[in-house]
Amino acid sequence: MSIISDLHLHSKYSRAVSQRMTLEEISSFAAKKGIKLVATADWTHPLWFRSIKEELIETNSGIYTLKKKPGETYFLLTTEISSIYSQAGQTRRIHNLIFSPSIEVCEKIINKLNQYGCNLYTDGRPIIGLSAKKLLKMILEIDEKTLLIPCHVWTPWFSLYGSKSGFNSIEECFEDYSKYIYAIETGLSSDPIMNWQIKELKNRSIVSFSDAHSAQKLGREATVFIAKDQNESMINISYDDIIKAIKQDPNGRLKIGYTIEFFPEEGKYHWSGHRQCQVKLSPLEVKKQDTICPVCKKPLTIGVENRVLDLSEKILQKDDLLFLKNKNGVTFVYDKEKKRIPFVSLVPLLEVLTEINQGSITKAEKEYQWLIENLGSEFEILLKKTLNEIEAVAGKKIKQAIEIVRDRGVFVDPGYDGVFGAVKIFSQKNLNEDRNQPTKEKKQPSLF
Repeated sequence: MSIISDLHLHSKYSRAVSQRMTLEEISSFAAKKGIKLVATADWTHPLWFRSIKEELIETNSGIYTLKKKPGETYFLLTTEISSIYSQAGQTRRIHNLIFSPSIEVCEKIINKLNQYGCNLYTDGRPIIGLSAKKLLKMILEIDEKTLLIPCHVWTPWFSLYGSKSGFNSIEECFEDYSKYIYAIETGLSSDPIMNWQIKELKNRSIVSFSDAHSAQKLGREATVFIAKDQNESMINISYDDIIKAIKQDPNGRLKIGYTIEFFPEEGKYHWSGHRQCQVKLSPLEVKKQDTICPVCKKPLTIGVENRVLDLSEKILQKDDLLFLKNKNGVTFVYDKEKKRIPFVSLVPLLEVLTEINQGSITKAEKEYQWLIENLGSEFEILLKKTLNEIEAVAGKKIKQAIEIVRDRGVFVDPGYDGVFGAVKIFSQKNLNEDRNQPTKEKKQPSLF
């Protein structure tokens, strides 16, 4: 049994989030995508927490489902908290994902945050003045089963390693509580390869989630848990099983099988640049001309790739990696020794269909719904259906597009300074011609 999970997303009570992000909407779209386990999100917000208590029912210890649609999707109590504080003479802005084993523990954490004077009504992702370390210490004192995972760790403005407000190491941020950091979240602008280069992440799990602000974005990144006993059932899985897998407990019933990733170039902070001046620079260009914008002479926003290179113990080359295809032609990326959890890079199905429909989102959404009803969930289509099955139902062009994605043959114009990168599956040359073999990854302007 495998469990595709997305444990970082937001409710309608978070800033810049769709007002349609209700528990029912999240559950419904997760089922369409083939995601079995999702975050409740935002449980520190009083109104959203009331919805959680009213609409969900516990099926196993720490695992919940909708009362109205039991078993459609399962929920875990996770939420993002923003810590903004001063340390070592610098303002720090660190986002952390908090896992709670129960409603009761959530209530205790909420009460403690209220005692610290945190205004939890303002946002589903509240801003607090507690340092990341003090937040971790607080939740562990309330319940040792809680877990903290630093979010999107490379984002310049709001993350652990962020170039604008972060730290150079986990130990620098969490000090003597570093031993309780068992995992980090990649974020959209980095992938596991980039994180494998960081020495202190060698024995920590690397997980990926969507940070979705609308239901359509669910699962754009995800973590797949695998049951060690293939006869295991989701109904028997508990909060403890998920936490043990993240902690890499050899006695756990689950393990992390692989992660599902964006092509990191598509993330909006992958390269360095200055959006106002429309300046975008590769890591090599930044190294050559320094970190000042050549147009306005102000500091550039240093991108994730530059930041990773600055903190890397060793820069991985293509020869250090294995690119292995499964029986369906899906390319999984491993380190050469196969000591790290592998990953697969995908383009969300709606983005695939939008390109095929020449940018028409209306046509793409209509086709998306038809495919889900007639072929299978999104992840079944992207990962599991054979190319012949896809072509028989969806047609040749969609089959060709998915084949290119599975082969990692996409082109991505990298994102920078808050601007998302642009993915192209078909090159201009083959837009209107038959395609027999996927374009190799040589066109992708990335590390590999």
